[in-house]
Amino acid sequence: MSRIVLTAASRVGCVRSNNEDMVLAYDKYIRGEAYQTEFMTENNDRFVIAVADGMGGHNAGEVASSDVLANLHYFVNDLPKGLSIGEFNEMMVEWLASVNQVMASKGHANPDMSEMGTTLVAIVFYGERYYWMNCGDSRLYRFRNGKLSQMSTDHSLNTIKGEKRHSNIITNCIGGGCKSPYLDLFEFTDDLLPGDTYLLCSDGLSDMVPDGKIEQLLRENASSNRLCEAAIEAGGYDNVSACVFSVM
Repeated sequence: MSRIVLTAASRVGCVRSNNEDMVLAYDKYIRGEAYQTEFMTENNDRFVIAVADGMGGHNAGEVASSDVLANLHYFVNDLPKGLSIGEFNEMMVEWLASVNQVMASKGHANPDMSEMGTTLVAIVFYGERYYWMNCGDSRLYRFRNGKLSQMSTDHSLNTIKGEKRHSNIITNCIGGGCKSPYLDLFEFTDDLLPGDTYLLCSDGLSDMVPDGKIEQLLRENASSNRLCEAAIEAGGYDNVSACVFSVM
């Protein structure tokens, strides 16, 4: 049994006219606002925490991010009880293929949504186990004993080239014309310790705020909204979203 303390925020930034990011914080969808909650795992057999960074013309990016998060939320809630780790992984692979097809079909039906897509980074609690998954370049960090480490790997051109700096050219996403999307998917229950804090964020945060600064802010118990403010103070060139998830 654990107590989960959660903050979430999603902001449009200083340059963009609309927010294509969205956060799913347990049972709340966040776009353009800040949110906080806490709950006990003993009262929940499953929940999802996720960040999606949409892309596409017109309003397609915001449609993609909201559709994928809603689809993931309902899918996890509808999973039968008692799946093994392997069975859960297989179900998530099937989900990815299905939702990717949904994105493609919407694009074919409506030219304004052609090539719309989104990244996804998520933590899922199911069957008393924790899983994390990533598709794209939104990030998952762990903050433990005052130190920040990136758990996810950016699916980007610069990662392929072995360069540490971030690239806005991504090589994997849901929709966006991606024919064969994939999930980095890991069960990490035994590696989760009381006192750990996990940060899920769009590249609007990680591009604007260096890891060292994020680490400093988390040492100061910064909320997700404070992290988003730091990105905006640094220029806010993109939408910025964050979700801070602490295990007590």
